[in-house]
Amino acid sequence: MGPQPEGTERVNTGMGSIAATLDCDAELMVRVKEGDGASFAVLLEKHRSPVIHFLYRMVQNQAVAEELAQEVFLRVYRSRSTYEPTAKFTTWLFRIATHLALNSLRDGKSERYDERLDDESVEAPARQICDNRPSVEAVMVKEAKLGEVRRAVAGLPAKQRAAVLMHKYQEMEYTQIAEALSCSESAVKSLLFRAYETLRARLAHMA
Repeated sequence: MGPQPEGTERVNTGMGSIAATLDCDAELMVRVKEGDGASFAVLLEKHRSPVIHFLYRMVQNQAVAEELAQEVFLRVYRSRSTYEPTAKFTTWLFRIATHLALNSLRDGKSERYDERLDDESVEAPARQICDNRPSVEAVMVKEAKLGEVRRAVAGLPAKQRAAVLMHKYQEMEYTQIAEALSCSESAVKSLLFRAYETLRARLAHMA
């Protein structure tokens, strides 16, 4: 078995306890820091779709989401020289994505595109219905329910929405969400509590 890449070896020997928890994405980013463009291409291929989906659910406009995603990865690449693997790569990535999404919402870039909220309901369920081949009626009911859930999530305050998307769809831990939102874990728990209480009330009729 050949030697490890120079950048990864330095992390393993020089970062102590961090090395033990260094995830493969962070290792790839360390290689990017060392000048390995191919590793950045791997990260882009792996995370571009989840980032776009997250941003779309935040800003409710596909074109804006894709534009913001480009900016996210541009910032990742520009920050390569100062990158340190002190946290999971995805935590850092979604911190950048959340910051850009919140700024976009504050700037009001997506307000006039709210009517596109239902566009995703045509695409997202399609990936889920191919295997079981439910009836047309069942598909319509499922799409309606998913659309209602998405609208309920979209109606949450921006930070609550971001917390729910990272917690529910990205399966991120409280510590990761806290770092992404630049707040404490207790604040994250409070955001999620209020968000889920609101969603339960809005979607009670679907129980």
